Amino acid sequence: MLDPEGSVEHRASSSFSRVFFIPLAMVLAVATLLFLAFAASQQKENDFYTFKMVNIRGKLVSLEKYRGSVSLVVNVASECGFTDSHYKALQQLQRDLGSQHFNVLAFPCNQFGQQEPDSNKEIESFARKTYGATFPMFSKIAVTGAGANAAFKYLIESTGEEPTWNFWKYLVAPNGKVVKAWDSTVTIQEIKPYITELLRKILLKQKDEL
Repeated sequence: MLDPEGSVEHRASSSFSRVFFIPLAMVLAVATLLFLAFAASQQKENDFYTFKMVNIRGKLVSLEKYRGSVSLVVNVASECGFTDSHYKALQQLQRDLGSQHFNVLAFPCNQFGQQEPDSNKEIESFARKTYGATFPMFSKIAVTGAGANAAFKYLIESTGEEPTWNFWKYLVAPNGKVVKAWDSTVTIQEIKPYITELLRKILLKQKDEL
């Protein structure tokens, strides 16, 4: 014969389990949704063009504006032994290919030999007046080390190549993925065939879509 009190305790315990189980299930469901949302946001930031940068005049710019184009990302400096040859070649490259879904994206950096010591305004004036630079330029940033800009961290992680001096070059495809990286000693002329090949693919894709 069942103990009436035991029966009540059993029913109370059973009810408590059901009441406890429902909120637990809800918490797990919410946690799952939050995890999926976080994963989606991380996946969204999985290419170069998803980053936002401050341009050399202090305006926040979304790199999304360059999606669909080829970009050559370069950490520039005004007082380096590579300055003259690179700025001339970069501007020539911009002049030759700028109308074909291509841009040089220049990021001043003072981490190597303290060779970019001036203000953003002075850096831009130097590049525009001395070399007639027409390519987009951005505010001075760190490109290596713990304080490196997030966009450059992405470039480094994608290629395994971290800048060790001024004028490192990263080639970014129209989809924002990094194709290749080159150090300061590699000339723009050596890199140009890689750029033109990517541009050729853009043209072929456009023809196929007609």
